[in-house]
Amino acid sequence: MKISFDFEKPLAELQGQIEKVQQVEEKNNLDMSATIAELEAKMEATKKEIYSNLTGWQKVQISRHPERPYTLQYLELMCDDFIEMHGDRTVGDDKAIIGGFGTLNGQTVMFIGHQKGRNTKERQYRNFGMANPEGYRKALRLMKMAEKFGKPIVTLIDTPGAFPGLEAEERGQGEAIARNLLEMAVLKVPVICVIIGEGASGGALGIGIGDKVMMLDNSWYSVISPENCSTILFKTWEQKERAAEMLKLTSTEMLKNKLIDGVIKEPLGGAHQDPVAMAATLKKQLLKDLKALGERNIDELVAERIDKFCNMGVVLED
Repeated sequence: MKISFDFEKPLAELQGQIEKVQQVEEKNNLDMSATIAELEAKMEATKKEIYSNLTGWQKVQISRHPERPYTLQYLELMCDDFIEMHGDRTVGDDKAIIGGFGTLNGQTVMFIGHQKGRNTKERQYRNFGMANPEGYRKALRLMKMAEKFGKPIVTLIDTPGAFPGLEAEERGQGEAIARNLLEMAVLKVPVICVIIGEGASGGALGIGIGDKVMMLDNSWYSVISPENCSTILFKTWEQKERAAEMLKLTSTEMLKNKLIDGVIKEPLGGAHQDPVAMAATLKKQLLKDLKALGERNIDELVAERIDKFCNMGVVLED
């Protein structure tokens, strides 16, 4: 097991003890199975205790784990095939957002999602999953194509935010995201959105308007990251844990506040512990939701989609 975070240190210590006992067993030809079984049972109990009581900041950390599955890995594991499409037909092809037609159990679906990188070169190539305006315009072009051919849309969201550079602003970052919000609200095909990692601000919302908006258990969804929130409120990054709790950004809090429609459970310890199992769970949920939404009257579906988002944040006073 690879340990990345401070709160996982008890697991690292237990893993180290297990390995030492196994070495003694092998070196001295002794039967240490009882001791190993006891340590493994203790490790499982510790895992359950740690991962069932995660704080908001700890979930943010897991959502950023470098081995966590990204969009392309999910598509490889879930789809029978996938054909990626490129470009916004105006500026270029934004590598931070990928999209194209794929098949789930023979059903054609338009998949669109953020894509990060595994190493320094890939992260630079994908711009750390932070899309430029042409990324959101590419996404919209693909959504309209899906609408034209009557195919449902699935978006996989995982971004620290839309790219905030000067060139992005010059090319209309705000307008591109706003246009997507408007157009996605009235798309005449079923739309499912899943936050698979980080769901930060307008960068996430740019492909986040759907009939069903789901979150993986250890993902987060908020108007701002804990670090930036801490910087604004407390003039330092050191209060990021406190900011994470204040933002109510976890899947549990988002569901409680009726800002999402459901939570998809991850393997114990996070999606990176078993990407294959996580992809199978996600695929099962998508097939279920696609079937249910496909049976609905599309005009009613669009009306409900609009009402759902219009009702968010509304306060009624007596």
